Formats: sequence, C-alpha cells, structure tokens
Amino acid sequence: MPTSLRGIANRAKQSKHHRLRNLYREVNVELLMSCWHDLNKDAASGVDGLTAEIYARNLEANLTDLAERVKAKRYRAKLVRRVLIPKENGQQRALGIPALEDKLVQLACATVLSAIYEQDFLDCSYGYRPGRSAKQAVIELARELERGSDHHVVEADIRGFFDHMDHDWLVRMLGERIDDRAFLGLIRKWLKAGILDTDGAVYEPDEGTPQGGIISPVLANIYLHYALDLWVERVVKPRCRGQVLLYRYADDFVCVFSSSADAERFYSALPKRLEQFALEVAPEKTRIVSLCRLRPDPSMRIVFLGFELYWQRTFKGSVRLMRRTARKRLQRAVRSITAWIRSHRHLPGKEFVKELNRRLIGHYNYYGLRGNASDLWRFYHAAVVAAYKWLNRRGGKRASFTWEVFLRALKRLGAARPRITEQSIVQRELVFV
Repeated sequence: MPTSLRGIANRAKQSKHHRLRNLYREVNVELLMSCWHDLNKDAASGVDGLTAEIYARNLEANLTDLAERVKAKRYRAKLVRRVLIPKENGQQRALGIPALEDKLVQLACATVLSAIYEQDFLDCSYGYRPGRSAKQAVIELARELERGSDHHVVEADIRGFFDHMDHDWLVRMLGERIDDRAFLGLIRKWLKAGILDTDGAVYEPDEGTPQGGIISPVLANIYLHYALDLWVERVVKPRCRGQVLLYRYADDFVCVFSSSADAERFYSALPKRLEQFALEVAPEKTRIVSLCRLRPDPSMRIVFLGFELYWQRTFKGSVRLMRRTARKRLQRAVRSITAWIRSHRHLPGKEFVKELNRRLIGHYNYYGLRGNASDLWRFYHAAVVAAYKWLNRRGGKRASFTWEVFLRALKRLGAARPRITEQSIVQRELVFV
C-alpha cells in the first residue's frame, strides 16, 4: 500500500467517525500504475474495444494523460457493455463490462475505499477482502456449528442485489466516512453510466451497480455493511437471548442462532429491514434450518457458497458434520469441464493435460475440504470419462486407444488427482509464526 494510503487507513482506524478529505488527489499516476499491474489483462474489453495489449504499447504516456484528465475533471465514464451469462436455473445473469480506462480509475478508487473501510468492516464480512475468502467463511461456519449441539440457521438470499442497490442510500453511506465531493462525483459517474444492451439499445440506470464492474464489490460490501452487518451487531444481537453469528460473502449470508425464538424473530424482521434499503429477500430461497447434533437429520442441511452442511451418523455410530459440494455446483462444474474438454480436444497431449490440470486444481483448491474427498473424486472421474470420450473422437469414429492405455497415458502425463487442500489448525498457525 502506498504511504499516502497507509496514512488514510491509519486516520480511518484511529477515528471511526472522522470524514476523510482530499481523496480525489490520490487518483494519480503512481496509483494508476500500481493498479495497472494488478489489472486482469486478459479480461474482456469494453465498448471501445481497447485491449490491455494495445494500451501497454504507450503505457506511461497513456497513464499520464488519464491522470491529467482525472485531475482536471475532464475524465468521462464510457458506456458499460452488457453481456449475459447462463445461470444454474436456466435464466441469465447480466454482467457489465467497463472500458479499460474506466477499469483502471475504478480500481484506483476501490483501493482508496478499501484503505478506509477495511478499518470499519466487521469480522462477519468475507467477500472481496484481502486475506479473506469464501472457503474461509465456510470453514469458520462449520467450526461454529461443531461447537454446539443445537443451532438454528437463517439461510437468506437477496433478490437481484447488484441490480437494486439504491444510489441515494449508497452515496449517503459513503458520506459517513468521505467528505470529498470530487471523489464521490467519480463514483456517481459509474453509477449513472449508460449501459449498452445486447440489442444495441442504451439505457440510463437509476439503481444498482454493474455486476462485473471493478468497484462494484467494495460498493456492495459498504452497502451491506450499513444495511445488514451493523444492524445485526447493534440491534439484533443485544435483543437476543442466545448467541448470534453472521457469515456474509458479498450478498450471500447465513445467520446462526442458538435460540429458535431468536431465529424466528430475525426471519420475520429481515424483509422489513432490507426493504428500507430498496432490497428484498427471495422467499423461495430464505428459510430457517435447524441443525441438531443430538438428532442428526441429513435432510436438514444448509447450502452456503457452494457447500452443503449437515449432521449425519457414521457407520461407527458417531455423529459428524458433513461438508460436501452442493449438488447444483457439482453438476455445473461437471458440465463446465466437459464442455471445455470437448472444445479443446484438438490440443496436443501435454498441453491438453496442462490446461486440464489448471481446471482440476482450481476445483480442488476450493472444494478440497476434509470430508469432501468423494465429491472431488466424482468430479475427477467425470473429467476423465469426458476426456476419454472426446479425445477418442479426434481421429474419427474408430477409437484411438483403449481405456487401459488412456489411464496409463494420464498417469504418465501427470493428470492432477484429487487432494484435500484445507489446512489443519496447526498448519494455519505455522503460516503466521
């Protein structure tokens, strides 16, 4: 972190009510250059078609010009290109792709915002924060469920969160910590930037922030910090008789209660609270799940960040908290890697296995929790079967090799086999020694 941003972070930490000024000047050449190194150069281009490769040919001059336009307030946000990607339920999710220079300035402002709000965010927030991850949130949730014998979990889903964030509320929330009209003006530019739809039409948004915009994750965290996290911490917890713990990754969250009455009151109050901030829960995805170690019921399970958690009695008679890949996530992962294998079966053997391993290892790194080995192997076997099928079709209808020959080739080329990637408590402690 640059020295100036460390100073901002220290001031924000020392005084929780201090409103910071002179943030606009932090968006300078030095910060933009730092952000350039962090920018994903392979990401899709925006409406202007400008790629990172072209921009880098005259990088210093381009960044100097961009910084001067920002300083002189001549910078203008370009249209956001809208793309649609399929969802698990057959519907489509809209993503917004900003232009390259907009990504750079957004990343610079997101860096400034993170320096401020990392001092304010609560421990329950795991999404898009340094040193935190979705996997960590699942591990911490599981650890909490294992501590007690009876928990009541409110599993909630906010409908179309990124599309319905209220602009006025967001600016008001930012104003709690920021006293810089020019800096807030930059954020307003992106909130109000026109969106180029897939049919060529342009429309002006009056709510939401593009999912896919670089600054959107930190804005989402700030919005739910005030709308949800502080409410649970300052209002819900003092009024509950038992323990209350919130686990949130962006707009995905669960709230764990030791008292069923407390869970019922929270379940009833949550829609009213979110409605104040122009948000609503999805009733079909919001429910109370009771998890009891003494009465294990595999049908009572929660789904959080791609994992299913539930109590189950083992063959030896003991009761164990199970953590396995959610069925829809596993099915989607199998479909995804099968489609990749089919479209890349033309690659030479070594290159094919190298690229395949990248996808296998990425899956293991996230889903490799202890107790989930069987689902890792299901994913691996599905990938191997798909590879055998489609690689055998490269030479026509006649099979190129037998199953035994294919398995020996995979072993020789070093296909990544499933492995547990969750660190033990001792391993986690050693990292910080």
